[in-house]
Amino acid sequence: MAHSLVVYNHPMPDPAPDPSPDPPPDPLPKKPVSPPAPPHSPPITNFHIGEEFGTAKRTLPPAGIVLICIAAVAIIVGILAFTERPKPQGAGSIDFVSAAEVPGQDMILAAITVTLRNTGKRSLWIHTLKAQLTTADDKVYDDEAASAVDLDRYYRAFPALKESVEPPLSPETKLLAGGEQKGTIVVGFKVTKAAFDQRKSLTVSIQPYDQVLPVVLK
Repeated sequence: MAHSLVVYNHPMPDPAPDPSPDPPPDPLPKKPVSPPAPPHSPPITNFHIGEEFGTAKRTLPPAGIVLICIAAVAIIVGILAFTERPKPQGAGSIDFVSAAEVPGQDMILAAITVTLRNTGKRSLWIHTLKAQLTTADDKVYDDEAASAVDLDRYYRAFPALKESVEPPLSPETKLLAGGEQKGTIVVGFKVTKAAFDQRKSLTVSIQPYDQVLPVVLK
């Protein structure tokens, strides 16, 4: 009978080393890294530049009211323009006209007798006197009144001019407010006596000092 060999206290062989040893543990546990939060953006609002700066729809009253206001303003302006517009400071008329032809000159001299009234509230001082002739063929002729000192000479040379004349009406004549003055002026036109007699119109324009509009007599 065979006997088995028993060996006590025999050292065990060292285990074979693990070719891939575990890494040493971290001294502190790592926290999970969160992804960075997106940058904060302001809330989006609807911006209407038309409403910000105003529109006709939001800032103006209804069109009907606007038209009524415009019409009212136009009426007021028209009334003021009519009532405040410059007006002549006088009135009057042409009372009588006589004419004489100057021989060989195709020219006539005309003595025009007028009545002038001062319709203003202050004195009227005559600055200039002119006459205007419009012939039958629409030709227009103008002339300034002759000097008052020459009228007697014209009357002597052309007696026809003396019919129904009044004292000369001349520049610097003064009419008080509400006053009336009759007078005669003598003018010349380069037309024949026949053309003058067939005239379309004859007017006398009297321009006072310090007045915008002349007094026109017909």
